[in-house]
Amino acid sequence: MNVFGVDIGGSGIKGAPVDLDRGDLAEPRHKVLTPHPAAPDGVADCVGEVVEHFGWSGPVGITFPGVVTGSVVRTAANVDKSWIDLDAGKLLGDRLNMPVTVLNDADAAGVAEMTFGAGRGRKGVVMLLTFGTGIGSAVFIDGKLVPNTELGHLELNGHEAEKHASTKVKDDEELSWEHWAHRVQKYLAHVEMLFSPELFIIGGGVSRKADKFIPLIKHIRAEIVPAELQNNAGIVGAAMATAEH
Repeated sequence: MNVFGVDIGGSGIKGAPVDLDRGDLAEPRHKVLTPHPAAPDGVADCVGEVVEHFGWSGPVGITFPGVVTGSVVRTAANVDKSWIDLDAGKLLGDRLNMPVTVLNDADAAGVAEMTFGAGRGRKGVVMLLTFGTGIGSAVFIDGKLVPNTELGHLELNGHEAEKHASTKVKDDEELSWEHWAHRVQKYLAHVEMLFSPELFIIGGGVSRKADKFIPLIKHIRAEIVPAELQNNAGIVGAAMATAEH
């Protein structure tokens, strides 16, 4: 069965039909740049552009980079603050004229990885961390999601962790892989102290280059692996969420 998924990020908005039997994209994804400022109407138009690229009609799952309860946005760290307390489900559903399901972006990626990827069959505490414009998190206990954890906003060295160790910071500060891996290591050590996970799954676009930095991360007890679905995990998880509604 094919269902459409859209992943809204701080830098790009991407989507595709998803084959939920295989847990993979049914067609190559289409991506547009996130507008700046990333205000609701502009983002909704970009989501519409992605969906219309495929001539899709039917339910659409959509991720959002912030806390989402029901379909209402509660936080907006890397998009315009006018999203806060907005019913994103209504806005996007009206724009597309289709039923939509909205959920946190990292939660969507995590559900996809736990079902089809690196977390398949894993019990205990598993954490997916997505590194991109910010740092997203999804926490699972025996395969069950604890939604909207937003652990990229933990304080680290007096700053929000994502202001210290995101992929955007690596690019903005032109950090070497070694320097950035050291920052990621400090972040993982802090998260490990708090939650004692058995497995860290590293997602986001940087997961494609896992061999450049994961071997450089030392002194973490938990196993550390790249996301198998890489940067498509959010799209797959979004489609899964709307299929369940």
